[in-house]
Amino acid sequence: MFTNCHTYYSLKYGILSTQELLQMAMKNGVDNLAVTDINSTTACLEFIKEAPTYGIKPVVGADIRNVNDQCFICLARNNNGYYQINKFLSEHLHIKKPFPELPPSLEDVYFIIPFEKVLLLEVKNLKENWFIGISAANYNKLRFSKLAQYPEKLVLQQPVTFRSQQDFNVHRLLRCIDLNILLSKLPTKEQGSPNDKMVDPKWVKETFAENTHIITNTENLLSKCSITFGFEDTRKNQNKDTYLASPEEDFEYLEKLCEDRISRRYKTVTPEITARIKKELDAIKQMDFVSYFLINYDIIQYARKKDYPYIGRGSGANSVVAYILGITNVDPIELDLYFERFINLYRTSPPDFDIDFSWKDRDDVTRYIFERYPNTALMGTYVTFRYRAVIRELAKVFGLPKAEIDDFIAGKKRKPGNDKYFNLVIKYGSIIQGFPNYLSVHSGGIVILKKPVHWYCATFLPPKDFQTLFIDMHIAEVVGIFKFDILAQRGLSKIKDAIELVRENQPDAEILDIEDVEVFKNDPEINSLLRKGDCMGVFYVESPAMRSLMIKLQTEDYLGLVAASSIIRPGVNKGGMKNEYILRHRDPERRKNAHPVLYEIMPETYGVMVYQEDVLKVAHIFAGLSLGEADVLRRGMSGKGRSKKEFEKLQDQYFKNCKEKGYPEQLIKDVWEQISAFAGYAFAKGHSASYAVESYQSLYLKRYFPLEFMTAVLNNGGGFYNYDTYINEIKRCGGTVEAPCINNSDHGNCIKGTTVYLGFGMVKDLEHRTIQKLLTERQLYGNFRSFNDFTERCAIGIEQVMILIRIKAFRSLQSNKYKLMWNAHLLANAPVSNNAMPTLFKQKNINYNLPEFSRNPVMERYDNLELLGFTLMDDFALVDCDSYGSLTVKDFPQYVNKTISVLGKLVTSKSVTTSKGDVMKFKTFLDREGECFDTVHFPDVVQKFPDSGYGIYLIKGKVVDELGYLFIECIGFNKLGLTKMYNSYAKGGRL
Repeated sequence: MFTNCHTYYSLKYGILSTQELLQMAMKNGVDNLAVTDINSTTACLEFIKEAPTYGIKPVVGADIRNVNDQCFICLARNNNGYYQINKFLSEHLHIKKPFPELPPSLEDVYFIIPFEKVLLLEVKNLKENWFIGISAANYNKLRFSKLAQYPEKLVLQQPVTFRSQQDFNVHRLLRCIDLNILLSKLPTKEQGSPNDKMVDPKWVKETFAENTHIITNTENLLSKCSITFGFEDTRKNQNKDTYLASPEEDFEYLEKLCEDRISRRYKTVTPEITARIKKELDAIKQMDFVSYFLINYDIIQYARKKDYPYIGRGSGANSVVAYILGITNVDPIELDLYFERFINLYRTSPPDFDIDFSWKDRDDVTRYIFERYPNTALMGTYVTFRYRAVIRELAKVFGLPKAEIDDFIAGKKRKPGNDKYFNLVIKYGSIIQGFPNYLSVHSGGIVILKKPVHWYCATFLPPKDFQTLFIDMHIAEVVGIFKFDILAQRGLSKIKDAIELVRENQPDAEILDIEDVEVFKNDPEINSLLRKGDCMGVFYVESPAMRSLMIKLQTEDYLGLVAASSIIRPGVNKGGMKNEYILRHRDPERRKNAHPVLYEIMPETYGVMVYQEDVLKVAHIFAGLSLGEADVLRRGMSGKGRSKKEFEKLQDQYFKNCKEKGYPEQLIKDVWEQISAFAGYAFAKGHSASYAVESYQSLYLKRYFPLEFMTAVLNNGGGFYNYDTYINEIKRCGGTVEAPCINNSDHGNCIKGTTVYLGFGMVKDLEHRTIQKLLTERQLYGNFRSFNDFTERCAIGIEQVMILIRIKAFRSLQSNKYKLMWNAHLLANAPVSNNAMPTLFKQKNINYNLPEFSRNPVMERYDNLELLGFTLMDDFALVDCDSYGSLTVKDFPQYVNKTISVLGKLVTSKSVTTSKGDVMKFKTFLDREGECFDTVHFPDVVQKFPDSGYGIYLIKGKVVDELGYLFIECIGFNKLGLTKMYNSYAKGGRL
C-alpha cells in the first residue's frame, strides 16, 4: 500500500527506526510496505529480516533525491533489481554526481515518478517500468490533468515519515542540525510535509474511491516485488568460499602448506602436534573455513614480501595451523590453548583473526586486498547522536548563546529567561539521542565476498577511496557477511623504525632477528625490565597500571607477562580476584585457600580464572560440557551468543551435569557466579600471548638500543604519555635531546651518536612547504653556513623564519636568537632589486652593530611550550626547589608508612568513579631526577585540591608499600608558580 517510507537512516530527515515503522504498519493493518530511504539502502536488509515477524511483506528500494528535490522512487522487483539500485546509487555517490531527473534503464527495477515531477518535465513516453506517484495532497489535481489518461500508470505515493506532530518537530530540528541553521531560518523546501504520515488504509480507499484503479495498481505493483535473503539460522556464508579453483584444491594446498612449513615452527614434531594439526584441519574443512585461512595467509605473505611488520592476535592464536602458516606468532601447544575457543562445530560464523599492521603500512595492505579480490569493501559503521553533542546542536538551533550552552552542559545554573528553550532542548535531545548521525568506516573490518558487494547494499567512498558498505557489522553478520580484521597500531612501527635507526646510527651493531622471540624471552636483562616496571615506551606494558602490576607480580618471564596482560582486564578485577591472584603468586602458602576443584583445573593460575579459556576449562572439566558447548556458554555470557535459547539450554545442562556429578548445591552456584562475573570481560589467552610477543620485541630494543628505540617512539606519536615524558626517558637513558637544528634535523626526529635532534615536524605552525624547501636545499647544496646564507637560499616568509629563530634552530650559526630576530627583520625590510638578471658577484651584506641582548629563560620556556608543547628545559630550575626539601623516588623506601612532601612534574592523570559515584584520581609524576612515581587521590582530596594542569607540584602524602610497589597516598598537593629565575638572568647576565 505505501511505496515511499522513510526510516531514520534517511539521515537527519527520518525519525523512525525499522521496528517503529513496522509496528505502525501492523497497527494500521498494512500487509505490504516499501522502505525507500533517501539515497540509501541501509535499512533494507534489516527490514527484509524483520518484516515477516510483523506479518508484512517487505519491499525495498530508495528515494532518489538531489539534495531535497525528489527525482523518483526505486522499487526492487527482485534480488537483481536490488543489486541494480545499489549499483546505481553507488556510482553517483562515489563521485558525488547529481542523480538524473528521470530514471535510468534498470530492467528489474520499478520507478515511481512524483506527479508534480512528471508535469514539470512534461514526460510523455512512460516506459513499461515507470509509474506516476499520486498522493492524497495532489489527488484533486489529477482530474484536471492530462495524466489522468494513463490510468494503468497511476499508483499511490503517500510518503510515510512521521507518526505525529512531535515527530514532525523532531524532523525540523534534524534538518536544522544538518543545514547548520537556526530553526527560524529553515526553508519549507528543505523539510517534509506534516501530512507525510501513515494513514488508515480504509481512509485511503475512501479518498480514492472514484479512481480505485490507483489502489489496485499499487497493490499489483507491490505484489510483483519479491526479495529474499537468508538470516541467522537460514543464512549462508556470503564470504568468498574458494581461494583456488575449488574447495578440494584449497584443502590440498592448506595441507601442503602445513607440511612444508611445520619444521620452521617445531624442531621435533611430536605425536601430540601431529594429532592437533589433523584435528584442526578436519574441523576447518568440515566448517568450510579453508578459504578464510588461505586468504589470511595470502595477506600475510604480501606483508612479508614488503617487509611490513604485523601481529596476528585474538582467538586465532589458539590455532596450531595458524601458527604454522605464520598468521600468528604464538604456539598454542606451549600455552595449552584450546582450538575450540577459535573454531568449534557450534560456530556458524568464520573464525576471528585480528591482524595488526603498522599504521604506516595498513593502507597499502588494504590496497592489495582490494586489487587482489574483486568483491571487496570496507565495513561501514554508524556514528549515533550522543546526548551531550545533540544538546549542544539543538541549543544552537534555538539560537542560545555559546556561553550559556557551555554552562548548561557543565551543569551550572542558567539564566531564567532561556529556561523554556533549554527545556525544549532537553525534551527533544532525549528523543534524538541514539539516532544515526552519519555513516563512517569500521576501524579495521574488510569484507571479501563471493557475490558483488552491491548485491547487499550501496557503498560510499571515504577519503582513502576504498568503497565502504552502507551497513554495519551487526546486520552484515546476520545476513552472512563476515569481516576480516585488518587493523593498525603504532607499536609495530616503533619496532621497525627503531631497527632502521640503529642501522643508521650504529652500523656495526649486531641486531638479533626480531622474529626470534624465544631468545628475548630467556634474556635475564630483558626480564629485569619487566620486574622493575622499567617499560616506558614499550607496547602495552608502559601504563602506570601495568607497570605497578608487574612490580607487584615480580614479572620476570613470558608466561608471567601473558598472565599480567589478562589480569589487568576488568574481568579478573571485578570479583576481587586480581589481588587474590597476586597474593597467591607471591605467597605459595596462600594457594591452599583456593577451592580444590578449581585449583586442580587451573594450577597455572592458582585456581583463579584469568583467561577466557579458563571458562572453557571449568565448564568442560567441572561441569562436563564439551569444549564446543563451553565456548557457546562463554559467548552467551559475554553478550556475543547468537541464540538465547541455545545459551539457556546449556545453562540448564551445566546445573544438571553438576548435580549428577554430586557437587554440593552451594559449590555449583559459586562456580557459576564466578564464571558469570568473569566471562564478559576476560581476554583470550592467545590474545594476551600475542601482545606479550610484541612487548618482548620492544623490550629487546629498549634494553640494548634505548636511544634509537625512544626516538622511534617519538616518531610514532609517543604512546600512553606525552612527548615530554619520552624526552625525559631519553635523558634518563644517557642521551641528549636538542631542539630542531637547521643543519642537523630532518622532518622526523633523528639521532646522531647519543644526541637526538627533534624534527621540524614537531614544530607547531611550521608549514610543510617550509620544511620541504629547507631540507631539499640542504640536501642539494650542503649545510647552511650562516643565517644570511639561509635567507638567500630559502625564500620563505618572515613569519616562518621567526618560528625557526624562536625555537633556536640557528643556534649553531648564531647563539643569540634575539639578535637573529633583529637581523631577520632588517633583511625582510631591505629593498628588493627589480633587476631579474643574475649577478656575477653577490652584494656584500651589511653587518649592523647590535647591542648585547639579555637572555630570558622564562620567555624561552614559553617559546618552547608554544611551539613544541614542552619546554626542553629543567622545569624544576624555574621553581624554588630549595624550600621544599630534596626527597626523590630513591628515598621512598626509607619513608614507608610515613608522611612526606616531594616535588613532582605531572605526567598523566586518570579519573575513576567509585561505587558511590565519587571521583578519585590516579596520577603519575616525575621527580627532579627524572624518575616516575605514582599517587592516589581519594574523593575528599580530589574535592579539596582540584587539578591545575601540567606543571610542578608539591605533593604531600603517605608512602605506601603494596607488595614492593611504592606510591604516595596523597593528602594534599599544590601547583607551584615560577618563582625562581636562572642566576645569570637574575644578575643581569649576558649571552
